[in-house]
Amino acid sequence: MQDGVGEDVGSRRRGGRCSASASSCPGRNEPLKKERLKWKSDYPMTDGQLRSKRDEFWDTAPAFEGRKEIWDALKAAAYAAEANDHELAQAILDGASITLPHGTLCECYDELGNRYQLPIYCLSPPVNLLLEHTEEESLEPPEPTPSVRREFPLKVRLSTGKDVRLSASLPDTVGQLKRQLHSQEGIEPSWQRWFFSGKLLTDRTRLQETKIQKDFVIQVIINQPPPPQD
Repeated sequence: MQDGVGEDVGSRRRGGRCSASASSCPGRNEPLKKERLKWKSDYPMTDGQLRSKRDEFWDTAPAFEGRKEIWDALKAAAYAAEANDHELAQAILDGASITLPHGTLCECYDELGNRYQLPIYCLSPPVNLLLEHTEEESLEPPEPTPSVRREFPLKVRLSTGKDVRLSASLPDTVGQLKRQLHSQEGIEPSWQRWFFSGKLLTDRTRLQETKIQKDFVIQVIINQPPPPQD
């Protein structure tokens, strides 16, 4: 089991962020391993803190060396792998010509030989993750009054491949819709990650802010917490 946040010396020098540097690609390419990486945070981390840490990394990673399209592909592959959709993750990596010398996303190379390193907290939750309501959920705006609700069917596509129809209105927040999906499918809101046009939607985001229309599809990545450790 790895401890800390699984970062090497190079990433710590960059403030805990991943780095990409020109390097000679080892030439070996292993398929992405299905085993989930296990690690323990230096402190008990909440789900909201983990999300914030990941968002900060993915927002700033392209500012370092490397190509933005590769960072985007690695982000999509990381979310797919964590949702146990390894076939999709591998397809994303193959499509972007990304090689894995060791079969994990911790160290990757693009076709030009640039090296990319992902911190372990972007690949799996810590074994000491604390599940609780996030601050965003507690500060969620009140639900709109019934008089202003004009409902329409909203289609969401789960990372399991299932399509679900929700009853939504433009003033609804993503947090409210997460709870509706929980009531219909039994998926905990803290396990859901909603994406539209490649952007992660926060719990306080209202549909009217995303310009989502009734025929559009929202992607929902499901990240279940790891089983309790003995």
